[in-house]
Amino acid sequence: MTVIIDYQAGNLGSIQNMLKKLGEVAIITSNPEEVSQADHLILPGVGAFDFGMQKLRELNLVASLQKKVLEERTPILGVCLGAQLFCNSSEEGNESGLGFINGVVRKFPTSLNGKKFSVPHMGWDYVRPEKESKLLPTSEEGMRFYFVHSYGITCLDQSDVLAKNQYSMMYHSAFERDNILGVQFHPEKSHRFGKQLYKNFIEKY
Repeated sequence: MTVIIDYQAGNLGSIQNMLKKLGEVAIITSNPEEVSQADHLILPGVGAFDFGMQKLRELNLVASLQKKVLEERTPILGVCLGAQLFCNSSEEGNESGLGFINGVVRKFPTSLNGKKFSVPHMGWDYVRPEKESKLLPTSEEGMRFYFVHSYGITCLDQSDVLAKNQYSMMYHSAFERDNILGVQFHPEKSHRFGKQLYKNFIEKY
């Protein structure tokens, strides 16, 4: 069973609909008991870092997630804010993150070498894997995904980096450490490439 975690900060329905097209039954829940029964977990997210962490704590989901991910090693995919919450901290707020990966979240500068950049960063961009992965196979050419974000992830352990992109700074657009995966972009808004990514996550992890 795939569980999409509801902490009032994500595109839940669109992810569930994409999984339905793949023939995967997924439930949307904030119930720690249902989370504990999951074979796969997805933590989506749109919004502020501190809000996300506060809601996870209010819903008593932090301990459930730590047990599932760190002890039982259940595959988990973080999407956008969800991926950022896997990090240690963010420049956006003061809350500590889940700490599933050794990483920090940094705000995009509005200029680089005299060139102005709009923040948030919005639009399509190519994603090129930095290492072999079942989530984003290096054999797949021209993978494009849709981004909407004002902050970028920096993995402090280079072995975790799955993909990196450049905007007004370089950031890590995807990471993978064992059963812990995160993507800064929105697969559910990314048509066939996003559909394939979710298919890879469900079937290969």
